Amino acid sequence: MKHLGQLLLVIAASALWLASRMTWVAVSSFDGLGQPKTATLNGGTWSTALVPLALILLAAALASTVGPTWQLRLLALIVGVLSAAMAYLGISLWVVADVAVRAANLAEFPVADLVGTQRQYWGAGITLAAAVLTLVGAVLLLRAPAKNASKSDKYETPARRRETARRRAARGDDMSERMMWDALDEGRDPTKPDTEGR
Repeated sequence: MKHLGQLLLVIAASALWLASRMTWVAVSSFDGLGQPKTATLNGGTWSTALVPLALILLAAALASTVGPTWQLRLLALIVGVLSAAMAYLGISLWVVADVAVRAANLAEFPVADLVGTQRQYWGAGITLAAAVLTLVGAVLLLRAPAKNASKSDKYETPARRRETARRRAARGDDMSERMMWDALDEGRDPTKPDTEGR
C-alpha cells in the first residue's frame, strides 16, 4: 500500500512537470505599426507553483521511505493539503472570467495593444489529474500499516522462549504473562527462583 502511494506521488510529479511545459494561454497583440504578435504562456509561466510542487512530491515520495510512523502520517497530511493547491491551480484556468490582463502582463504586452487570448485546457486538466493522484497517494500513505517493533521475536521457537524466560527470571526481571505460562507448562513454579535449594 505504501509503495503504491509512493508510485502515485512520482506519477503526479511527472504529470505536473508535463503540465508546466504545455501551453496554457495564447496571447495576441497588435500595436498598429508592425505585424501582429502572438505569445504562448506555458504552465510554468502561468502557474509558477507547478514545478516546485512537482519537486515537493518527489521529495515526499523519497521521505516516506524512512522515519517513524507518525512522520509518515504527517507527511501524508501535508501532501493531501498540497493536492488541494494543485486542484486550485488547474481549476482556476476554467473559473477565472477574464485572463486577458494577466496574460498580457506575463507576455509583457501593453494591455491597450491586446487583441485576444485563447485558453488551452490540456495542461490544466493534467494538473487536475495530478491533484487526484496526489490525494489518492496521500490516502494510501496515511493508511500504510505501522512497523511492528516485535517482529524479531515473532517466530521464536518454544525452546528459545524458555531459555529467555530462565535468563530473565535468574536476573530478577519481571516475567511476562506468556513466560509464566511457559514455566507452568514445563512444570516449574514461576514464583520461585531456579537457585532455590542449592
